[in-house]
Amino acid sequence: MSIIKNYFTSEAVSIGHPDHVCDMISDSILDACLAQDKFARVACETMAKNDFIILAGEISTKANINVEQIVKDTIKRIGYTYTPRVLNLLSHQSPDIAQGVDIGGAGDQGIMFGYANKETKEYMPLAITMAHKLIKLATILREEGKFKYAGPDMKSQVTLEYENGVVSRIDTMLMSIQHSEDFNEKEFKDFIKNEIMIKIANEYGLNTDFKILINPTGKFVIGGPEGDAGLTGRKIIVDTYGGYAPHGGGAFSGKDPTKVDRSAAYMARYLAKNIVASGIAQECLIQLSYAIGIPEPISIYIDCKGTNVIDDEKIVQAIYDNFDLSPKGIIEKLDLRKPIYTETCNGGHFGRKYLDDKNNKIECTWEKLDSIDIFKDLK
Repeated sequence: MSIIKNYFTSEAVSIGHPDHVCDMISDSILDACLAQDKFARVACETMAKNDFIILAGEISTKANINVEQIVKDTIKRIGYTYTPRVLNLLSHQSPDIAQGVDIGGAGDQGIMFGYANKETKEYMPLAITMAHKLIKLATILREEGKFKYAGPDMKSQVTLEYENGVVSRIDTMLMSIQHSEDFNEKEFKDFIKNEIMIKIANEYGLNTDFKILINPTGKFVIGGPEGDAGLTGRKIIVDTYGGYAPHGGGAFSGKDPTKVDRSAAYMARYLAKNIVASGIAQECLIQLSYAIGIPEPISIYIDCKGTNVIDDEKIVQAIYDNFDLSPKGIIEKLDLRKPIYTETCNGGHFGRKYLDDKNNKIECTWEKLDSIDIFKDLK
């Protein structure tokens, strides 16, 4: 059989990237509301440029929060030293929207996708998983003081070579990492290569002779919102599957779980992961669609790329028979009314566990494998 080669690339960014600065601010405000009022309705959008933070959107809650202090604390936690100026344009949720949500309906129309495959133990595509791990390791080393000269703003990119649909090797690793003006370039780049890139390659038992690109422009001193404006929700592909699967277009950060942009995307991932883990398919893509004010999805679509041993129709019917896919049903199933969202933009929303500020492990409930038997029983 002839060998067919192709290449796939995914990228990731750190919490110091201007867009993820905004994601983290939006979700920090959401979590502050949910900590006091689990029924808070939050749709918080953030824009950042230089030392200026603009907040807009709608919040309806009994919580009493200090928005400006949350912004300041988040900026400090990310690793920036400036004190931001804050313009707060948040208002109350429109009663026209609320009347549909109050009766259990979806907070908006939209399409959401979930995906899983067997490329990694996390049931995630390998390229995005490695891209996130590069950023996570670099960030940890910076925060521990082991990564000299590094700043908070970082990006990674991983290109994998496939042979007949299976990962064969790493083709290229790219990292752009903010650094101090007085950095030692050789020391800086050697550290990235040896202590970050090669370590992640070794973790997956892959080659270390890949092409290396580090700060290709030659200099990256000005970073974060000073170097580029940031917006909530502009890294939705980084947040999900790295381009390996479709995205409905709706962002997650800053939205409470009555917004199906977030909760239904989490549920679609949960279903896809349990289907693949059950052994009835090697990969699975699920689309859910909703209409504003209507509780149940108006359609469910599934595509296992021909890897399934059970007909698509039977899998879809099992979903209808066993899962309440209304916003209320999803929230209850995944226990989504908790303040667990701030960390989700720090390493992607899927395929991981994360720690809260007190280093307590919080499992992403949408990553649980507790419905495998439902799909196994279809065999």
